[in-house]
Amino acid sequence: MQLNSLLDHFGIAVGALSGVLAARGRRLDLFGVLVLALVTALGGGSLRDVIAGDTPVSWLRSPPYLYTAGATAILGFFVCRTWEPPSNLFQIADAFSLAFFTIAGTQKGLVLGFAIVPAITLGVITGVAGGIIRDVLTSRVPMVFQPEIYLYATAAFVGALGYCLLLPVIGNPTVMWLGVALTLALRLSAIRYRLALPVFPPHQP
Repeated sequence: MQLNSLLDHFGIAVGALSGVLAARGRRLDLFGVLVLALVTALGGGSLRDVIAGDTPVSWLRSPPYLYTAGATAILGFFVCRTWEPPSNLFQIADAFSLAFFTIAGTQKGLVLGFAIVPAITLGVITGVAGGIIRDVLTSRVPMVFQPEIYLYATAAFVGALGYCLLLPVIGNPTVMWLGVALTLALRLSAIRYRLALPVFPPHQP
């Protein structure tokens, strides 16, 4: 398995797991959890492919991506029915998913011949879109729009930018893992130390 494909499978597995964890406490059956996990794991990449004109989307051309998401969702469903995961596991799984998907999306943008800024944009979309769909389906305000979630899309942007800037200097595959690590480190540090961008103050009548 090529490294790029391996990165995709890592992201899809962790994304599916975050979908399973998001379903906890919402009285969804196995089918409902499976749907939620699949849209979380595959939604960002599907949207990226459609925007980039790279169709059919990747999981239709490479069914193993779908198998990875489905197998992770089913396994996660049965494990989480009998085991109470730590309260912060959802945010950690989501952070890993964000990191893997962001760099995978940025890589694909560059491979398709896009300039750095569009490639970074595709990376951020890949990183956040699946989580947005997941949160909408579970009646939550998407994490990317919550200031108290701390540096969500910002972490994806910085990781993708770092990847693009370091790629000519270091080259793959090292820079791929550095990009993942940078995104993940920034996101987890923001959670731990409550780092956030400035926000508009409430409207004063």
